[in-house]
Amino acid sequence: MPAQKNKNGFTLIEILLVIAIISILAIVVLVALKPAKRLADARDARRGQDINQILTGIHECVIDKKDSNNMPTCLGSTVVGNTYEIVSTGVISGCQSSCSGATSDSSCKPLDTTLSDYFITLPVDPGGVTTGHTGYSVTLYNNGMVVIDACKAENGTIKVSR
Repeated sequence: MPAQKNKNGFTLIEILLVIAIISILAIVVLVALKPAKRLADARDARRGQDINQILTGIHECVIDKKDSNNMPTCLGSTVVGNTYEIVSTGVISGCQSSCSGATSDSSCKPLDTTLSDYFITLPVDPGGVTTGHTGYSVTLYNNGMVVIDACKAENGTIKVSR
C-alpha cells in the first residue's frame, strides 16, 4: 500500500496567486487615494494658514502703532505696488528667483525684526526654501491694502489681502 501524502498547506501557485491579488488591490487603492495630490493639498492649506498669520501680525502692528504713517513702520520702506519676498534680516539676494513678483535682489523685505513683537519666527513655506527666505511675498497698494502671496503654491495661486 503506497504511503499517503499529507495534503495540509498551500501550493506555490496558490501563494503566488494570493500575493498577486493583494498587490493589485494595493496598487488600485494607492492610485485612488492620489497621495501626491493629498500632500500638495496639505502644503497649500498650511500656506493659507501662514498667509493669514502674517497678515494678522501686520494688522496688529498697524493697530499698535496708531499713527497716520503706520504702514511704513510695519513693513519698512516699501514702494507702493512693488512685490517683495518676506525674508529674515541679512538676506539680500535670491528674492527674484524665489518669488515671481519680486524683480531684483532689492525685492527682499526683512520683516523678522519689524514684526518681532508678533512672531517668534516668521512662517516658512512647508515645501522647503533657502535659509532666510520664507516663500511668501508682500505687496502694498495705495489704498492701504496689503496682499500676501504664497510663492510656491502647488494648486493655483494663494493670495490673501486685508
